[in-house]
Amino acid sequence: MSLDVWVVLGVTVGGVLLGGLLALLATRRRRSTPVQRHTSTEFATLAGELAATADRLTESREREERIETARREIVAWISHDLRTPLAGIRAMAEALEDGMAPDPERYYVQIRGQVDRLSGMVDDLFELSKIHAGALQLNFERVALYDLISDTIADLAPVALAKSLDLRFEGERGLTLQADARELARAVGNLVMNAIQHSPAGSAIVVSVTRHADGRAVIAVVDAAGGIPEQDLGRVFEAGWRASEPRTASGGGQSGGAGLGLAIVDGIVRAHGGQVTVTNVGDGCRFELLLPQHPAG
Repeated sequence: MSLDVWVVLGVTVGGVLLGGLLALLATRRRRSTPVQRHTSTEFATLAGELAATADRLTESREREERIETARREIVAWISHDLRTPLAGIRAMAEALEDGMAPDPERYYVQIRGQVDRLSGMVDDLFELSKIHAGALQLNFERVALYDLISDTIADLAPVALAKSLDLRFEGERGLTLQADARELARAVGNLVMNAIQHSPAGSAIVVSVTRHADGRAVIAVVDAAGGIPEQDLGRVFEAGWRASEPRTASGGGQSGGAGLGLAIVDGIVRAHGGQVTVTNVGDGCRFELLLPQHPAG
């Protein structure tokens, strides 16, 4: 039999000592006992567990670094997006104050529009902060999905009409589920607005409701705004994400802002115990909200 001589090697991640790994240094012939063989097996198992722990901590640190990078990017984008409407409001206010505005009524309308845009950005930030803090409170009630989506389409129809878009509903009309009507309407509205922002003039946006084979309700928004690069599909719902290239040439619509809308959709759907997905289909994308009939809790 043989005697194994082991040496302990320190394992560190980010300068922090996690423990030690046992390495076989030399082997000397001698008679081993069952206890010694058992101890060697335990050492090998422990070494594997320490290595796995080191890998998990490395992944955790990399994930935290990505989150921090995204946070800094969001702050930078929000700062930029806030400055743009504020600069416009200030310029128009000064023109009105100096009596230099050729059409004061139009300036008032534009100022109101910029204020509404700023209010929307602040609302998005507040909503996202609640989602990230796990503080999003849902008030569940029986919701008729056709009514909810019809109201959303009616609210956004003028925006779609301004771009000559065909925004319409298709699918089942009698499907209901337990949900927070206000938050779910916000999620659907964000998806529809995202489609409007990216769709070329004259194209269609179809919002549908169907029942999945597993009983979940499926709310889908399909556009013809071009696909999303495959390398970006997994990041679409990250806060602050922006595509590496535009889906379509700008048709005069607003930009996606600081990239919070889809992250809010993801947070709201997860809070309902559901799932949101995106796939490339035809000339555009298909976003789906898969929602259980009775969310747990």
